[in-house]
Amino acid sequence: MPRPTAAQLAYGSATVVVSTIAMLLLSQTSTGLGIAVISAAALALGLLVAVTVPLPKRRGRHAAPAARGVRAGRPEAVRVPEPRPAAPAEHPVHH
Repeated sequence: MPRPTAAQLAYGSATVVVSTIAMLLLSQTSTGLGIAVISAAALALGLLVAVTVPLPKRRGRHAAPAARGVRAGRPEAVRVPEPRPAAPAEHPVHH
């Protein structure tokens, strides 16, 4: 399993702290069992948040073609517009 990123650690830790405080305040429990259940639920929620944080895209040799405008290793045809036909010159009518 890869090491967690800083974003995963930050989001997971913040989730544990905030959800623990919120659940303790909302439930108004004072028993040891209630605090243990809330703490376990907050820890599970923090782990869930940390695991679902999107990982950054890896940049390596495979990212180089995308940086040059080539997608998935397939160069796309460059479209060059064809020249427009010249407008017919208007000849002044002399009477």
